[in-house]
Amino acid sequence: MSESGANERPQRGRPFKQGQSGNPVGRPAGSRNRATLAAEALLEGQAEALTSKAIEMALDGDLTALRICMDRIVPVRRERLIRVDLPPLSVAADGVKAHAAVVVAVAEGTITLGEAAELSRFIDNVVKSIAAREFDERLRDVETDDQ
Repeated sequence: MSESGANERPQRGRPFKQGQSGNPVGRPAGSRNRATLAAEALLEGQAEALTSKAIEMALDGDLTALRICMDRIVPVRRERLIRVDLPPLSVAADGVKAHAAVVVAVAEGTITLGEAAELSRFIDNVVKSIAAREFDERLRDVETDDQ
């Protein structure tokens, strides 16, 4: 192949540097689509009427109508982006500080109890990994001292 680029194909795979978005000033994390917000606003004003109609239709045997309307009025909750200032976890003892930060976030109402439970499990897993690394380092030190 020549270096002139005449026979070159477009780059496949990762066209951007790892960790760098193709549009760094794009939509912020956690933002919602304007059309979705508009539809929710329209339905919100009619939620009671729609619910009444859906129940009426359901009582007439149309369960699909009830499910569709209820899905729009009370959408299935999806995970959301949460922000909790956690201290760096570099030694196992840092897990106590991280859990304390989670307790503060719950007390302030920043995160729910369910989110706190998930975050605590995550912290526990990280602490277990750090503790295993620390144990391995101590074991290697003991084995080296014995030789």
